[in-house]
Amino acid sequence: MFRSMITAKSLFQNGQFQTTIKRTLKCSSINNVKVGFIGIGNMGSNMCANLQKNGHELILYDPNPNAIKDLIAGGNARSVSSPAEVAQQSERVFTMVPFPTDVLNVYTGPNGLIANARKETILIDSSTVDPETSKKIETEATAKGIRFVDAPVTGAVPAARAGTLTFIVGGPKETVDELRELLLCMGKNVIHCGTTGMGSVAKLCNNMMLAISMIGTAETLNLARRSGLDPKLMTDILNISSGRTWVSEGYNPVPGVGSSTTPSSNDYDKGFRSSLLAKDLNLAQLISVQSQSPTPMGSTASQYYRILVNNEKYADKDFSAIYEFLKGQKN
Repeated sequence: MFRSMITAKSLFQNGQFQTTIKRTLKCSSINNVKVGFIGIGNMGSNMCANLQKNGHELILYDPNPNAIKDLIAGGNARSVSSPAEVAQQSERVFTMVPFPTDVLNVYTGPNGLIANARKETILIDSSTVDPETSKKIETEATAKGIRFVDAPVTGAVPAARAGTLTFIVGGPKETVDELRELLLCMGKNVIHCGTTGMGSVAKLCNNMMLAISMIGTAETLNLARRSGLDPKLMTDILNISSGRTWVSEGYNPVPGVGSSTTPSSNDYDKGFRSSLLAKDLNLAQLISVQSQSPTPMGSTASQYYRILVNNEKYADKDFSAIYEFLKGQKN
């Protein structure tokens, strides 16, 4: 089985940005390495399952032992009791944890990855954090002679399940190239964004756009519903018209309108938690202030999701539950 590998490089030529795409083929039967993984949530569990399918031995840690049970049952995987043990027993270590403070604890604590990793180990953070957190970890890792990249992902749970994630990676190019085949066990695209922290910048920009798109789609479909138009019909119109988005087409917020696997069709469970998107939007606002970039739509989206997660009914639901929230509001 072969996978397509894509690298993108933007060049400023003749007054315009031009993107050059280089495609090669990579065989999925690569030299297997011991892979550590910390954070076995909705994303991490599916990423690990794809690593298993490609023959990698997994060393797993999550504070919730129940999160690991299915992977252990799948074979060639074992759990350990701390990030330190993951570091000591792995050649490559992925982290996928919720908040910047969690990431710093996992990497820089006395029982963390940097203090316990071997020199040949590469540390890969796929969490969504601010670029300064990624740079801080790189500085401490480099001081110990250990390599680190920030490699957040796009595509959400459906892509994690299907093995079609896009990895947006910040760090030295030679390290990214060395990791590419391993990343393609879980995804279809690996894009090198530049120096450490640039993967985090790209992910926050993407998630801000995702939130804006979700709110716009939810408002549109709720408006159609209240005006007497079937949201399914409105979605069909959007998807062949100029209003089409990734959300309307593949992650519809209206129950029963999208595929049976979308969170909205499953009581908004097992998706991307609203509380995590609210965190990402706060971080996007942080870098917007730091870079003096006007983001009024991003600011509005951040306020929307802060209101949503302050409601206990929605905080742990998928972010598409914004549609259900809007249904209960009046102008």
